[in-house]
Amino acid sequence: MATVQTVTGPVDSGALGRVLAHEHVVTRSPGLREDWPQTYPRDEVLAICVERLTKLKAAGIDTLVDHTTYDLGRDLELLRDASAASGLQVIGATGVWVEPQRYWHLRAPIEGAQLLIGDLCEGVAGSGVKPGIIKCAIDAAGVTPAIDRVLRACAIAHRETGAHISTHTIARERQGLDQQRIFAEEGVDLTRVQIGHCGDTDDLDYLRELLAAGSYLGMDRFGVEPLLPDATRMDVVATLCAEGYADRLLLSQDASCWNDRMPMAEMARLRPDWHHHRIVEDIVPGLLERGVAEDQIDQMMVRNPAALYARQDPYPGEYSDAARRNAWD
Repeated sequence: MATVQTVTGPVDSGALGRVLAHEHVVTRSPGLREDWPQTYPRDEVLAICVERLTKLKAAGIDTLVDHTTYDLGRDLELLRDASAASGLQVIGATGVWVEPQRYWHLRAPIEGAQLLIGDLCEGVAGSGVKPGIIKCAIDAAGVTPAIDRVLRACAIAHRETGAHISTHTIARERQGLDQQRIFAEEGVDLTRVQIGHCGDTDDLDYLRELLAAGSYLGMDRFGVEPLLPDATRMDVVATLCAEGYADRLLLSQDASCWNDRMPMAEMARLRPDWHHHRIVEDIVPGLLERGVAEDQIDQMMVRNPAALYARQDPYPGEYSDAARRNAWD
């Protein structure tokens, strides 16, 4: 087994237990707190998070992987405090979300990679709290030059540190294939990549193509009914399990304990099924009804995360040739 970095310190990959592989604890608008601190009542937010994570631990979840990057308002010190108080293990993220800021637009990938490597090896902003995954994204604009640079920076950071890559995609645009292509160009072993939001589509041919390249698939937005009904999401997972792919699937919801997009009560009213308990309370029973075996549930929620996080070794050799490109190329 390998050591996995959580926000409270390293743990053995075999001690992760039952894992929600793509979630958030807090997401907020970056920059607001600095000028308008009232937009982020941290003590109140921490209390909410501790309460919710404590209940999630009691419901049988042992580890939550938080995909909040700096440009989603990351607060790893809050995650550390919430994890310690609740007993739920939390793994944090470095990386960049869907709209890279100007910093990323004209810099060589190696420059961005050095920031991510610093997070992973030294901790964030002098806090000593270290993330355990690398997050990156493609969204509506597709693979822009800035997105391309970010993806390559994440690939370099992965190769240098061994921390695995987990992504955000628009599944209907088949963007996971673009991510796999760019990562492969940078020498990434695609079996160490988690392609996110694959549960947003019932295009089985697309999902099988991603699986054929070796990546794990995040079936990770249960409860987000406007994108795809949960009944359809469960049908897709059941089909892939029947085809022998249970060892490549990860289950999650992409939910938050607190965010500043809208009041949480309003979020609950608009999307009542989008919360951290959806899989435990409703999706697992629904999958069992569709013929998914209990052992396959354990495979997706326990053994797959353990196997993915067990591979934390850096790659041999130096940065790729692509990483050395001048920032003005």
